[in-house]
Amino acid sequence: MNLNQYAIQCHKDNLKWWTSPITGEKIFRNKGELLCLIHSEISEAMEGERKNLPDDKLPHRRMAEVELVDALIRIFDYAGAFGYDLEGAYKEKRKFNKMREDHKHEARARENGKKW
Repeated sequence: MNLNQYAIQCHKDNLKWWTSPITGEKIFRNKGELLCLIHSEISEAMEGERKNLPDDKLPHRRMAEVELVDALIRIFDYAGAFGYDLEGAYKEKRKFNKMREDHKHEARARENGKKW
């Protein structure tokens, strides 16, 4: 599957969060809130790494690993809902990053170069 197919699949799986449980009608989802929910999954992954924790729901997995997947699910759901072309953007961005001057070792080694 490609990224757009994952987005369509995740959005389909999560339609219950996009419809009213009372009326079944589509509801408005605030983009800012949705993006913050993605960010919260990344923060939970950070906490898992910081404390080297197992996941509380899948204890055979590391918490960070599961929280990163939760972030992906939220990203895919968001992209599926709003029709974003993740596959195209991913390929274009990877190609662009290969050519970025500020990503080259020489540029990074310079004073005030990008360190991380």
